[in-house]
Amino acid sequence: MDIILKYFPDLTDTQIEQFSKLKDLYQDWNLKINVVSRKDIDEIYLRHVLHSLAIAKVQAFNPGASIMDVGTGGGFPGVPLAILHPEVNFHLVDSIGKKIKVVNEVVEGLGITNVKTTNDRVENVPGQYDFIVSRAVAQMETFVRWVRGHIAKKSNHELKNGILYLKGGDLTEELKKYTTTTIYDLPTFFEEDFFETKKVVHLPMKYKG
Repeated sequence: MDIILKYFPDLTDTQIEQFSKLKDLYQDWNLKINVVSRKDIDEIYLRHVLHSLAIAKVQAFNPGASIMDVGTGGGFPGVPLAILHPEVNFHLVDSIGKKIKVVNEVVEGLGITNVKTTNDRVENVPGQYDFIVSRAVAQMETFVRWVRGHIAKKSNHELKNGILYLKGGDLTEELKKYTTTTIYDLPTFFEEDFFETKKVVHLPMKYKG
């Protein structure tokens, strides 16, 4: 938990309490439904929570914004971002029912009221959002195809509406057709070795009416 306060020192008492509860909740639910590896559970604040919050270092979300987390798995990056942005609406989507069950239980256990979940493929989920966030669930070309039509028309942030994607490694080949992307290297924000090759990719996307 200290590592979260190191980079986000201005958390409210409620946020500190919610972040503090995360590890125990995930440890408990992971015994029943395995959504996080055992090694990662021990380092959940570094490998999952802080990694998720890297998106907020690139773009903090304004009150009233709507964010969709596609392929949320056990709730990353959506749950940590929802704690950090209590006045923003988050929609966490995953096609695997047992993962959404864990997310629902964690959200309830934390008392978070700004998260809704859907167990379905994103192509079947209606609605438009300021940003689509995710943690490397597919190659960018595939991901863009999945989320096309889900981007809201009006931009209300410094960055244009679109995808904020947590990725790692050399992305040159994968992103060469997307000339409007901006890549943010996470060592810019975090000094831990875990983030050495990790990035947030911003890909602006146009509204499709």
